[in-house]
Amino acid sequence: MPNLDLPILVVDDAKFSSMVVGRTLRNAGYRDVRIVNDAPAALKLIEQRPVSVLIADWLMPEMDGLQLTDQVRQQDEQNNHYTYVILLTARESVAALSEAFDRGVDDFIYKSDMTKQLIPRIYAADRMADRQNTLLRANALLIENNRDLESSNIIDLETGLCNNRYGRDRLTKMLRHAESRGGASAYVLCGIRNWQELKGKHPPSVMTELAVGIARRLSTLVRPIDVLCRVGDNQFALIAYFPNSDNCTTTAFRRVFDGINHKALKTTAGYISVEAGMALCKADAQNGTPSIQDMERASVHGLMDAYETRRFTETAPEMGTNA
Repeated sequence: MPNLDLPILVVDDAKFSSMVVGRTLRNAGYRDVRIVNDAPAALKLIEQRPVSVLIADWLMPEMDGLQLTDQVRQQDEQNNHYTYVILLTARESVAALSEAFDRGVDDFIYKSDMTKQLIPRIYAADRMADRQNTLLRANALLIENNRDLESSNIIDLETGLCNNRYGRDRLTKMLRHAESRGGASAYVLCGIRNWQELKGKHPPSVMTELAVGIARRLSTLVRPIDVLCRVGDNQFALIAYFPNSDNCTTTAFRRVFDGINHKALKTTAGYISVEAGMALCKADAQNGTPSIQDMERASVHGLMDAYETRRFTETAPEMGTNA
């Protein structure tokens, strides 16, 4: 059954022609038919309320049917909508029709046989417009759902560890906890110095095995109360709290440093050794509460020093430098 509430807009500078089209549509039962006599007026109506089918004369003054189609397609992009465009024409050359299709026109109705062709073409236009707009709405919903999932995702899908979003949230809470209770917050950044070299030697599947192996190894080396996250392709972060700031030193994490550096990881390509650099960024509550940006910046600088010296380095945040 045809959708008699289908929004249709007729644009023709010849009032007699537009009246014939409008009368034919209304006689077929269509109730939502609007008629204008120039393209700019049509664009204003479409901006106010989109239509499913646009019937326009090809040759019009000021803006012809092809130019109108260009404008309508731009509006469609902005509104996530699809308008089925039918041009009324006396042209029958292949070159002219090919140009119109390239410009985004969907169909043609020859003026010499307009009354016979109009209603069957509208039936087809209704089906196509409905299908396209249904797909556009479904795609928009998928995009929105994906954004919601991404905004709430806290897991690194490759390793199963928590991701950087979760790590930053926990670091913020850890800093606030130290601010109220005293003690120190620790942000330990672990980077695999030879990761790029290994990527050049092994396929992605082996690198995934290696990332999973590193994650599992680190998980066995950290304290149960600490937070372990993957914050980059070759970087992992350990977040911890120490009630006594004197205990927050590289010594407390030495077993993690030794455990990842001194024992190779098993993969399908054989045993692979990684060269890990580690930097401890310590925030003592007595010295104030840094921002997470301060902590991250200091830890990255410390990691660069660790790569150069091949030692477990310790650093502290410079507060108020995140402007």
